[in-house]
Amino acid sequence: MNGILLGVLAYIALQFAVAIWVSRRIKTESDYILGGRQIGLSLAAFSVFATWFGAETVLGSAGRVYSDGLSGAQGEPFAYAVGIIIMGLLFAVPLWRRGLVTFGDLFRDRFSPGVERLTVILLVPGSVLWAAAQIRGFGQIMGTTTGMSVSASITLAAAIVVLYTAAGGLLADIYSDFVQGIAIIIGLVAMFVVILVELGGPGQALAGIEPARLAPMKSGQTLLDFLEQWAIPICGSLVAVELISRVLACKSADVARTATWIGGVGYLLVALIPVFFGLVGPQLSPGLGEAEQIVPALAQKYLPAVLYVMFAGALISAILSTVDSALLAAASLISHNIVLRVKPGMSETAKVAFARVGVAVLGLIAYALAIQAEGISALVELASAFATAGIFVALVFGLFTGWGGAPSAYAAIAAGALVWACGKFALGLQAPYVCGVLAALLGYVLVTVATRFLAAERRAQA
Repeated sequence: MNGILLGVLAYIALQFAVAIWVSRRIKTESDYILGGRQIGLSLAAFSVFATWFGAETVLGSAGRVYSDGLSGAQGEPFAYAVGIIIMGLLFAVPLWRRGLVTFGDLFRDRFSPGVERLTVILLVPGSVLWAAAQIRGFGQIMGTTTGMSVSASITLAAAIVVLYTAAGGLLADIYSDFVQGIAIIIGLVAMFVVILVELGGPGQALAGIEPARLAPMKSGQTLLDFLEQWAIPICGSLVAVELISRVLACKSADVARTATWIGGVGYLLVALIPVFFGLVGPQLSPGLGEAEQIVPALAQKYLPAVLYVMFAGALISAILSTVDSALLAAASLISHNIVLRVKPGMSETAKVAFARVGVAVLGLIAYALAIQAEGISALVELASAFATAGIFVALVFGLFTGWGGAPSAYAAIAAGALVWACGKFALGLQAPYVCGVLAALLGYVLVTVATRFLAAERRAQA
């Protein structure tokens, strides 16, 4: 276990070296938030991949597949991968061409400052809670593999991420993602090969899987439930500030499009490895009490010490790459779309300073949540689903059409949130998120039609 701790410490030292080197190149807000809009294809694609490939991809999807078979992977990784690929194919180019600094800018430019503020207020909590959940996961893994206490591991994770993200901004984040992406791929592929050999090769491995576990849908699953499982990851990914920040940071529209869909395809291909572990898990470790522990259980059982260190490092890398992206994206929204609107005359140095302070403050909040809470993952899901239904509808209309204004966007965002919340907690609807999207769509259309009708009436009376 000391080898794992030494490896993690060496990795931390590399992170700080990258952050310090990058920080010397930061002169403007664009440098800090978007890396100067000079990110090339390879770095951008690796960053998209590493940002999405968190602990839940490895532990969560494998655990669900272990319990439910292939149908447990509908959301993670399949629907999330579809969302990223759609971003690359349809949304990346028009977003990049608008010259935005943050996702919030779109809602200010297209609708109004009020819609911008509402969007930021709804998106920031999800990013902070998501970061807290990842920090908590880091602490649990470090505690298990190195003997450190969970609280000490959480403190270490928070300090690492806050310091190097605050110092280096998006560029340090992206360079780190490149290293983390390589570590993730090497660690998982090494474990995949060992497990495949243990099972006697691909043919034997597949032959040992019960046919019923390969069904893509759960037994008795309705169409509405299927749509719900896919809608939340896809719509949520398309309005995720972590993903959009990487699109905006690319050096050209073509790079933004290509890097995003390549990152999505790469994410899916590598995420199939944990899915495989979940499928073959009952053969190798039957009767596991906690399904999400299937991957660590297989790693401890079958990997030699060197490969186990590599696997633990890969999992830690996956977590860190998600935490830093979430904190930086949330801090950028606050500093650029709220603080800068209140104090528009700030110098570039002051803008960067406020963004760095935002990373530190949000990191402390995420740390406090990670230390005190146990059910953060559920809170993350609630925050993400609450915000994204209406924001997704407003994004589509605002980005691709000139139809509708600020009242329409307010109606969509409010209707999506309220219908989802009522459907989820009060009415027990089978697909509250899908209903939220439909309500947001209806709200946007009705308010647009109504405002146009009223405007025509006023013109007629004038």
